[in-house]
Amino acid sequence: MIKFINMIIMPIWFILFMWLFTATAFAGNAKLGEMKFNMNCKQCHGPAGMGMASYPKVSGNPVEYTIDRLKKYRDGVEIGPNSALMIMMAKPLSDNDINNLAEYLKEAKR
Repeated sequence: MIKFINMIIMPIWFILFMWLFTATAFAGNAKLGEMKFNMNCKQCHGPAGMGMASYPKVSGNPVEYTIDRLKKYRDGVEIGPNSALMIMMAKPLSDNDINNLAEYLKEAKR
């Protein structure tokens, strides 16, 4: 019986535990993302990231897209016409900040 538990049940529990751990470890916190957005991003990108003047709409994109863009800006990669400003704004962002912003922006609404 113990051999059965060790061979079958324990690996299943281990896999479930790892799946739950990794799923939550990389998920952002939308509430913290909203707070960061309102402090740093809202002035240009508008309420809920809907866009303003020459600054694009940043809400409604997949989480992966937003994370990729913010990490590229943080690394100093020029992507579009406002790259210099975005690079400056993204430099101090941590991976957690970026994950939180992406989680908030995926479904942000006014």
